[in-house]
Amino acid sequence: MTDVTEDRDQVGAGLSAADEQLLRELTGRARAGGLKLTGEGGLLGKLTKMVIEGALEGELDDHLGYARHDPEGRNGGNSRNGYRAKTLLTEAGPAEISVPRDRDSSFEPKIVAKRQRRLTGVEDMVISLPAKGLTHGEISAHLAEVYGAEVSKQTITAITDRVMDGLAGWQSRPLDPVYAVVFIDAINVKIREGQVASRPIYLVLGVTVDGERDMLGLWAGEHGDGEGAKYWLRVLTEIKNRGVRDVCMLVCDGLKGLPDAVSTVWEKTIVQTCIVHLLRNSFKYASKRDWAQIAKDLKPVYTAASEAEALDRFAEFSGKWEKRYPAVIRLWENAWAEFVPFLRFDREIRTVICTTNAIESINARLRRAVNARGHFPAEQAALKCLYLAIMSLDPTGRGRQRWTNRWKAALNAFDITFDGRLSAGRK
Repeated sequence: MTDVTEDRDQVGAGLSAADEQLLRELTGRARAGGLKLTGEGGLLGKLTKMVIEGALEGELDDHLGYARHDPEGRNGGNSRNGYRAKTLLTEAGPAEISVPRDRDSSFEPKIVAKRQRRLTGVEDMVISLPAKGLTHGEISAHLAEVYGAEVSKQTITAITDRVMDGLAGWQSRPLDPVYAVVFIDAINVKIREGQVASRPIYLVLGVTVDGERDMLGLWAGEHGDGEGAKYWLRVLTEIKNRGVRDVCMLVCDGLKGLPDAVSTVWEKTIVQTCIVHLLRNSFKYASKRDWAQIAKDLKPVYTAASEAEALDRFAEFSGKWEKRYPAVIRLWENAWAEFVPFLRFDREIRTVICTTNAIESINARLRRAVNARGHFPAEQAALKCLYLAIMSLDPTGRGRQRWTNRWKAALNAFDITFDGRLSAGRK
């Protein structure tokens, strides 16, 4: 048995060495002849053509039951019937290939199916580019410039429209029964419906009982005067119907009607105003030269050990800044009821709730894709762009692992603070 294994290893090593030698020879010839690597007539295109045509010949051999020029195939039922030319779009550029045919047209190739004009990798690339904010016209120009391939805007639209089925499935997939925290934030996009107008699209991010982030979905804001309790009741009920029985804490930026809707859907859930957004909104009412001092004076308020201490520190802040910036004082007074739950928790929970990394790092990527587009022709186009951007987040998984590790200490504190409700979600 050992001898057989060694023989196999030696054969595998020999094939690998032969392949490497062949590639070196081809590269050397290309270099000597001034052959470029990519694009029309490039080395990668020629290699792609050789590999695909060889695979097609092998598929036809298997279909007919005999190899080319094999006497066994003479006077058989079906046989080879020449070739047809086909231009195939690959990541290395367009490749002119010859597809073998059979006489009764029963050959159905797998590597390049009938009527297929693009290899899968090209479609993946086309789908990934809108996530970076490129328009369909820019994608078409990019493929022509880099790969020498002519792909119409209509073809690109047809490719990217396929992701809408994925969006529908993703938006209705089952969710976990319990989430430690759910963050709700808005991304404003410009949509051209008659005239260009700014519309919010709400992003809902959940933290699972294992500390992983789970994007629960995207919801477009309503027309008119904005969203109220009925809108949020519909959104939260949809999330509940997908399996979410309990949410320990929901963090948002003072969205109108949301606290009432939350208490209707999950009666034990604590609604917490996002401290980061509260601070940012404070700066909107103040001169930039005072931002640093205002941030310094507000820190004792949201780091206080108790609500009583926070009230004392806020009184000191009001005494210093109310005459100059009364709007900042009113902002904190109006948000106080949703701010104070934050003060009941220990340092681990406060740290992860207050950190910008929870949802801000995701929003930065999504806003980059949205801002690169400027505006969208319709709501569905904006949702498609954001969905593609979400699907392209953290392809290596390293960011997810770092993010999960950051939540481990907080999850233990959550489980104690919320009387084992997270442990119930792990069962």
